[in-house]
Amino acid sequence: MIRPHAKLALVLAGVLTLAGCSGGEASEAATPAYPAWHNTEMNAVSRTTVAGGVATTTSMKPDGTLETVAVDLASGKKLWAHPTTMAGRLPGMGVPAPAIVETGGGQAVTVTVGPAKKGRWKATLVGLDARTGTRRWTRPVHSTFGPQKCGPYVCVSENTALTTARVVVLNPVTGKVMWKLPGIAEVEWSDASRAVFLRLAQHPVLESYDLKTGKVGWQLPIERALGMGVDMSGGWSFGATTGNLVGYIAPYTNPKTKKVSAFGMFSAKLADGTVNWIRPSVVRVYPSGSPGFAPVVRPVDQQGQYGGFARLDAENGRVLGQIPVAQVPSAGWWLSFPSRMEKIGFLRHDKPGNSFDLATGRAAEVKNERGWSFCVTDPKPLPLKNQNPGFYSVASLCEFKLADGKRVAGSGIPPVWFTGSQDGWRTWRDEKGGLRAIKDGSGPTPGMYG
Repeated sequence: MIRPHAKLALVLAGVLTLAGCSGGEASEAATPAYPAWHNTEMNAVSRTTVAGGVATTTSMKPDGTLETVAVDLASGKKLWAHPTTMAGRLPGMGVPAPAIVETGGGQAVTVTVGPAKKGRWKATLVGLDARTGTRRWTRPVHSTFGPQKCGPYVCVSENTALTTARVVVLNPVTGKVMWKLPGIAEVEWSDASRAVFLRLAQHPVLESYDLKTGKVGWQLPIERALGMGVDMSGGWSFGATTGNLVGYIAPYTNPKTKKVSAFGMFSAKLADGTVNWIRPSVVRVYPSGSPGFAPVVRPVDQQGQYGGFARLDAENGRVLGQIPVAQVPSAGWWLSFPSRMEKIGFLRHDKPGNSFDLATGRAAEVKNERGWSFCVTDPKPLPLKNQNPGFYSVASLCEFKLADGKRVAGSGIPPVWFTGSQDGWRTWRDEKGGLRAIKDGSGPTPGMYG
């Protein structure tokens, strides 16, 4: 069972990566004819970013090099492509998506890391017109985790491989530096006037900043929420609800001490950084919703044993439904959920699986149950040219039948908890790397990848 205030445990547990299905229900076959498109002119390997009627993603070319690709959001028509690269990004962070920022008057700027080298600079940050691809400005960089949208600006980590690491906040139109922040940090949330950064340090801290002035609004040490001994090496993810930021810090086993870092999920108010709720000693499971939208977790006890599964309410941390560990089948399954996540299923490829009602914990009939699972459960790293090994593309979901573990013919629409929704559109990568999209009226929602 999930206990709200269970003590933090040092357990030998890695990041739980379970593949799963989200229920594709029969009603989806009658989905109204919403505007939709499918672009196969790319091999998308990053998530997609959207602004100003343009969608952008990072695509891998046949020769193993990368490029930023822009498509018209309304039609899916390819607008342009520009060479891009990674310079100092860590494999565990995945391939970054371009940053795209609206600049007024229906215009937008896309910012990416170009492969151009000059002297000690290993790459070049490039600002491009989002619709035409015309270069607006450039900025040399030594090493970076990549650009991010932060409100009306662009935030870029620079010199990440050096002791002079910093974050610069840039005007997207001119590339001019607005203000700087020492150290390494990542934007986890922003609106028109504020941004919340995760300061990556020995004792990591969430900090809210005024984007115009660079003035600190509030600070929240991660260890205040999850306890001492947090180590970001295991990974992290964040998502926002209406007024809160929900974070997940994964466990990390120190290879020297064999001890496991503090880990779990927590929520903080965006207004002042006050902690709303905590769920220590739980691991996030995959696929599942963003921490800010339909998170699903599994508790770990002090002996390193996994408990059952629980879906949490991102607003208050309460358990919306769970199944006890006694109900979890033996090994050889992949996790699954229907679109509304009212059930939890265990898929076995080409074999009958299991399904349970989350509200009652009782076994459910699988005869007509369908679900979405990772199309590939043993993905291969991307054959990238001149990059460190260990980068993977964002995953694709395929629909399966729980009754026999076989894939459902045809291409359905993955659930919103996986795709997310931006500017009324849901975009996702298909199994072959093509980009799909549908405008189905979904409100702004974070997807599994943010």
